[in-house]
This record gives sequence, C-alpha cells and structure tokens, in this order.
Amino acid sequence: MKSSRLVIINIIVILLIVAGGAAAAYYYNQSVNYITTDNAKVDGQLVAVAAPAPGELTSWTGKVGRAYSSGQTIGTVRTDKGVVNITMPAAGTIVQQSAVVHSVAGAGMTLARAFDLDNLWVTANIKETKINDVKLDQTVDIHVDAFPGTVLSGKVSQIGLATAGTFSLLPTTNTTGNYTKVTQVIPINITVDGYRGLGLVPGMSVRIRIYK
Repeated sequence: MKSSRLVIINIIVILLIVAGGAAAAYYYNQSVNYITTDNAKVDGQLVAVAAPAPGELTSWTGKVGRAYSSGQTIGTVRTDKGVVNITMPAAGTIVQQSAVVHSVAGAGMTLARAFDLDNLWVTANIKETKINDVKLDQTVDIHVDAFPGTVLSGKVSQIGLATAGTFSLLPTTNTTGNYTKVTQVIPINITVDGYRGLGLVPGMSVRIRIYK
C-alpha cells in the first residue's frame, strides 16, 4: 500500500516538474522571440469639422455613420457678410457631432468629428527597456479584444521619438525637485494588412505580438 502511494506521489512530482519545465520553456521562447503588450489600441487620423466663421448655423446635413469626401459641403453659417459653407477638411466618416441648426457657432468651434475608417492603424506603447528590439517592418500579430479568436497581421510602420509621458500634464518630479523614475513607454504605429471583415473602430483595445 505504501509502495503504491509512493509511486503515485513520484508520478505527481514528475508531472509537476515536467509542467513547470514546459511553462518555463514557453515563457523563455516568448521573451526571446517576441515582444508583447496589451497597452495598445486601434487608432486613426481624427478629422475635426469646425465652423469657418462666427454666425448662425443655418443648415447641417452631416450624419453620424455617413462617409464624406474631402471638400464636401455639409453645412452653412450665416455671417455678417453672407453665407459661408462648412466643408469636410478631409475624407472621413462622422463618428460624433454636436451641430444644432439655428444655434450660434463660434469661429473654429468643432461641430463634428470624423475618421477615415478605411485607413486605421494600431498604436502600441512599448516599454523603453524593450524598444531597442523593435524595428521598422517587423511582422506583428494583432488581437482585437472585441473579436476574440481572430488574428490580424501588420507591420511596424513608425517608432516614436519621445516617450508617451513626455507631453503629459502631470509632472514627473516631486516636491523636492527629484525626478520620479518609472519605466517609460514609447509609442509605435502598426499598419494593419487587412481587416478580415471586422468592424474596427478607433479606440478598441488591442493586444499585439511583435516578431523579433
């Protein structure tokens, strides 16, 4: 009886050692061959549609979800000197708007925001301790949280020239004037080779894996 129990215990110990070794090998392989982060999101060029002059918003044809071409008129403002057209500064799909017809708009007031949904990319923040391993044109696996089970492919297209915190409003020094040392992250851009039918929108959370 004692002998059989000893055999079972030995088998369990061996299985645990094998499992631990396999896990260690897996994580070693991941650290050597890939750079991974979930500090990433779908991104794009924001297009702000603004009133070109102060006056009454006399018309507005913009609709959320509709795509417009660059230079297309989507509204008018009546000023002291006449009627001024509001046009799209670049091609894009309106994703948010606050325009109200017959309201007063100030010069430069944002009336709508749009993105070119056919030209999105991924912005990922890479720890400064790993940025030396990131090179242009490296292959990237892209996992979008909203679409589990589907992997998109891409390539590193741009590596940031400053840390993400460089332009932060929060200071990195304390009351004594000493720099608070924390690991910084550097943003990189990743082009997406194709959406594979997924409805990507800016802001979606992403996990990436860069092949070294």
